[in-house]
Amino acid sequence: MVTAAQIRAARALLGWNGAQLAETAGVSLQTIRRMESDLGPGRSSAANVDAVRRALEKAGVLFLEADDANAVGPGVRLRQGREG
Repeated sequence: MVTAAQIRAARALLGWNGAQLAETAGVSLQTIRRMESDLGPGRSSAANVDAVRRALEKAGVLFLEADDANAVGPGVRLRQGREG
């Protein structure tokens, strides 16, 4: 599952504010704020989390899963050829 930190980092990579992400994903700004808070995306519906993830991925964000073998946590990066 995507984390609050990943959503915040993805937005930063794209140079988007919360309102831009909310509009692109088709969710409310309050939903974005909740997903990015300590409550995290787990308090949102699966459909809203999926909509946010799809919007970010369509804009060029790649979500990286945690790599426990290398002690690396989850993260994000931009697709090659995509600049913020």
